[in-house]
Amino acid sequence: MKSRLDRLTQQRRQKLDRIRGRDINPYPHRYHRSHTTQQAIALLNQQEDSGKKEVPAVNIAGRIMANRAMGKVSFLDICDSSGKIQLYFRNDLLGEESYKLLKDIDIGDIIGASGKLFRTKTGEPTLEVENFTLLAKSLQPLPEKWHGLSDIDKRYRQRYLDLIANTEVKEIFQRHSQIITAIRQFLNQRGFLEVETPVLQPSAGGALARPFITHHHTLDQDFYLRIAPELHLKRLIIGGLDKVYELGRIFRNEGISTKHNPEFTMLESYEAYTDYNDVMNMVEEMVSEISRQVLGTDKVEFGGNIINFKSPWQRLSLRQAILKYAGINFEQYPDADSLRSEMLKLKMEVDPQKDRGQLIDELISTFVEPNLIQPTFILDYPVEMSPLAKTKPDDEHLVERFEAFAGGMEIANAFPELNDPIEQRQRFLQQQKERQAEGKVVEVIDEDFLLSLEYGMPPTGGLGVGIDRLVMLLTNQPSIREVILFPQLREKL
Repeated sequence: MKSRLDRLTQQRRQKLDRIRGRDINPYPHRYHRSHTTQQAIALLNQQEDSGKKEVPAVNIAGRIMANRAMGKVSFLDICDSSGKIQLYFRNDLLGEESYKLLKDIDIGDIIGASGKLFRTKTGEPTLEVENFTLLAKSLQPLPEKWHGLSDIDKRYRQRYLDLIANTEVKEIFQRHSQIITAIRQFLNQRGFLEVETPVLQPSAGGALARPFITHHHTLDQDFYLRIAPELHLKRLIIGGLDKVYELGRIFRNEGISTKHNPEFTMLESYEAYTDYNDVMNMVEEMVSEISRQVLGTDKVEFGGNIINFKSPWQRLSLRQAILKYAGINFEQYPDADSLRSEMLKLKMEVDPQKDRGQLIDELISTFVEPNLIQPTFILDYPVEMSPLAKTKPDDEHLVERFEAFAGGMEIANAFPELNDPIEQRQRFLQQQKERQAEGKVVEVIDEDFLLSLEYGMPPTGGLGVGIDRLVMLLTNQPSIREVILFPQLREKL
């Protein structure tokens, strides 16, 4: 026995056959659209405000989202990317044959319509259709009209249906685009140059993360999908491009959660002759300005809290933050074993294979991060957590690094870049040694990057911003999957 979906699909295919039988192409090559739905409504408002009696004529197009047939007249709602408008069809205006075609038109079909704009007695902006064209016949019924598409798994797997059925989802991704544009404008106005660096890299460097590996058949060589563009962007600083940034995709072969996706968008910027204080000031200014430009305010709602991005943001040292929220002064525990013993007192499940830096990171994610709702900079990290950052002049065990948090999650990471090639090599070798001792995959050191450092890199402030998390904050979305158009999902069996 056929399912309801099968019957509906069969009916639509029968309608398609009838349309073709009328010598109508249900998938024409083009259609000239003079206005979007919202431009048409704005034109009508303009005509009414000016007192002109002339009724404007337009050509519009969109997907049918509602159909109300009333004998010799019909009302259809169509939507495009800008919004929706009502269409008014009259049998006597269109003619008998054209009006009959409406019987084979379904919700979900895409049509073009031309005619004059008017306002109904209830005040609804409406197009009185003089002629219309079927632009694409939909063979699958849309999700239920009144319930939209609420199945979360289906929303992510069939994002096109999600965008059709849920207007608010479309608005999120429009905001996403506006945020990216605002970031580019902000950095370009400050003299930064946008660049592109390789996604396929011979060594996985620039961050501590498990990479994805692929193979280039012509070169017969393994490559890594980049875990960060950092080392290539620093090469450009060495080459004399003093302010560079890249907005691009990053790939990390790690866990999936509401805050993590294996493929995500990262902003990385590098500016010569700056330190992490300069970068902090830039981050405050950038996020606040983007919020005002896109949302019209620097106060946003996220997770039931009002977050104020106006500068200055709170600043705490990492030692202060962990002491405040976990009650542990990590500086009193110089090795992994002593710190692990102290963490066990807090009833934490502690991995015996983790080194001191990883244990401190666990303290941050467990105790500190959830408490940082308002924008906060956490400063000065242990050197083993930041192999690419400069140590503090007054404490060789700490580096000048900050992470920015808001809404209980990290959104940015920055530090003055280590530019001593000898010390950089020593840190890479120490990192390799530690990973080998832990039984982890040891990546090959990027010798060309170390060579480039020997030519001299000026003092440089680097910054990384997780764009997807920033979009989460600015659109009040609790999961990263809500702001990535096509998130990674487990394959359906």
